[in-house]
Amino acid sequence: MDINVAQLFQTINVNVIMPEIILSVLGMALLLVNVFIPSKSKVYLAWMSFAGIVGAGLVTASSWGTAAVSSFSGSVVLDNFGIFFKIIFLIAAGLAVLISDQYMEREDCNHGELYPIILFTTVGMMLMAAGTDMMTIFLGLELMSISLYVLAGFNRASVKSNEAGMKYFLLGAFSTGFLLYGMALIYGITGSTRFDKIIAVIGQAGAGSNPMLLSAMFLLLTGFLFKIAAAPFHMWTPDVYEGAPTPMTAFMSAGPKAAGFAVLIRLLIVVFPLMAVEWRDLLWILAVLTMTIGNFTALRQDNIKRMLAYSSIAHAGYAIVGLVAANPTGVSGILFYMLSYTFMNIGAFAIIVLVGKKGEPNGTVMDFNGLGQKRPALAAAMTLFMFSLAGMPPTAGFIGKFYIFSGAIQSGYIWLAVIGVLNSAASVYYYLRVIVYMYFKPCEQELDWVTVSTPVALALVIAGAGSLIPGIIPSVVLELAQKAVQLI
Repeated sequence: MDINVAQLFQTINVNVIMPEIILSVLGMALLLVNVFIPSKSKVYLAWMSFAGIVGAGLVTASSWGTAAVSSFSGSVVLDNFGIFFKIIFLIAAGLAVLISDQYMEREDCNHGELYPIILFTTVGMMLMAAGTDMMTIFLGLELMSISLYVLAGFNRASVKSNEAGMKYFLLGAFSTGFLLYGMALIYGITGSTRFDKIIAVIGQAGAGSNPMLLSAMFLLLTGFLFKIAAAPFHMWTPDVYEGAPTPMTAFMSAGPKAAGFAVLIRLLIVVFPLMAVEWRDLLWILAVLTMTIGNFTALRQDNIKRMLAYSSIAHAGYAIVGLVAANPTGVSGILFYMLSYTFMNIGAFAIIVLVGKKGEPNGTVMDFNGLGQKRPALAAAMTLFMFSLAGMPPTAGFIGKFYIFSGAIQSGYIWLAVIGVLNSAASVYYYLRVIVYMYFKPCEQELDWVTVSTPVALALVIAGAGSLIPGIIPSVVLELAQKAVQLI
């Protein structure tokens, strides 16, 4: 028995999950720090969290370009694909931490456990991206989801926040049931939860002739489509995004969406390529529904957070187009787009944090009246983020959409690309509407409450650079995205 245990530990390569270990240890340490060093201001926890995220990012990036390494009996893998997504998660977490302190202080809910929960959420997303076993993915998914339920309802004094947390929890638990049922069916059919063994069994049995396998795949899709807020599994999104604290809305709109796509790419392109006819037809329809419902519902929104919630649904639709294409251009376009979306969306929410008042009574588009006159730097940053979200050159959002739609055309899905371009054109209206209110509407108030703390200023600089530089010099990020998808 001792020999077996020794042999088992010899086969474990801890370096495969070193970033996850760093964040987990840091999260537990911050919980203790918060208990033994109580303080009204929690900004020191924010800076410690940010420093830990940067450290984990450096460790993650140091493994780029090395040969793929699996560990823990093949349940996790360290490869370029997972590393690219882990960097996205760390960027989302870092920006969320930076914009949280000022907002939470204003709302009197700056509890010390906020930052460890963000770190644990990030660990869950990283496990999802690295997982090559159904159980590892489920472990990461539940760690991410439970943490997000808490973050959505973090403002205990707000009825909207409590409602957001409860609604997200109930609907999220319901979608997890579909996911688990699909995983159980996969295990029953193949006798394993590991990807490599599932692929071997599917290849021998012939995928298209097995109705049970088709059912399992569709159940798995249902669970993950809920996480990325794709239609018709999007109904939770506007209420949760509106009710959750704004920094947490920014975080959950970017990181979990990227984590869902990381798993979907591995599942569909690596595990279920023999069933591409079935899932491509389904995703074609869902991409059109998601883009159209998201954009045309956003046109009618006055509440800025609800508008960005429906915008987030539409952006999930654009990324699904890359899945339908299922070629190197489309898939690398998804990676580029998820990275760009993280910068531009969290940047936009950072401006909402600054313009908002306590209790967020001024959460409408009209409250941005005159921002260009009174706070020109903030208005310029918001303009950049809106242009990038709309996919206008020379922003990163334009390049991301260009490559996703190019991938669809290369695979013969010309009409899908046309519908995507038309949807993108329709979205320009509600993004430009914010710009019109900032520059062409009279300022009815002095905006004297708008102050920019150092962490938020740093977040805006990072988000602005990430929204603009990849649009001007896209080759660097695109080459990294293409290398990330080479193996899969």
